[in-house]
Amino acid sequence: MELNVTGAKPIEVSEVVFGTEFREHLVHQVVVAYQATARSGTKAQKTRSEVNGTTKKSKRQKGGGARHGALTAPIFIGGGVTFAAKPRSYEQKVNRKMYRGALRSILAELIRKERFKVVEDFGIDSSKTKAMIAKLAELDVSGRVLLVSETASEELYLATRNIPYVHVVDAAALNPVSLVGADYVVATVESVKKVEEWLA
Repeated sequence: MELNVTGAKPIEVSEVVFGTEFREHLVHQVVVAYQATARSGTKAQKTRSEVNGTTKKSKRQKGGGARHGALTAPIFIGGGVTFAAKPRSYEQKVNRKMYRGALRSILAELIRKERFKVVEDFGIDSSKTKAMIAKLAELDVSGRVLLVSETASEELYLATRNIPYVHVVDAAALNPVSLVGADYVVATVESVKKVEEWLA
């Protein structure tokens, strides 16, 4: 299949990568797993054995009302927690085939909806925000825009950092959450070739 390139002749790309059907359930599963992996899972509480305090019997066995031992028990203020939360991992298993399949589905759907644009290069030689705004206007993209480059230059990062909802990623760092959250994806020819080679 062919992909149109703004200001240049179309390029030939793989139908398998950029023309596959949209598999909503797979995309949902991979996006949820990707977000879950980013969770820290560092919540921690102390059990009665971990609380810093004496385990000496708090009062005599008889004649003082209720009988009890250490004040580190869960029923006392400052004591341990009965079923204490411990650090855990929220990671969900997603194999390589599923992950790549989800990326192919998202890219193909973006192309079908005309939200995926290809350029020869971004043509940003300076770190001026004004130049980047003019480039985006020329490409007729707005909202949440994801710029994909084979090796994103420092000038490109600096030119976009003050523009709300415009993000730059390397082709190697492309992920399903970024793609799903973008209204438009603008990629260079070189990054498209790199993604095609990766997902083929």
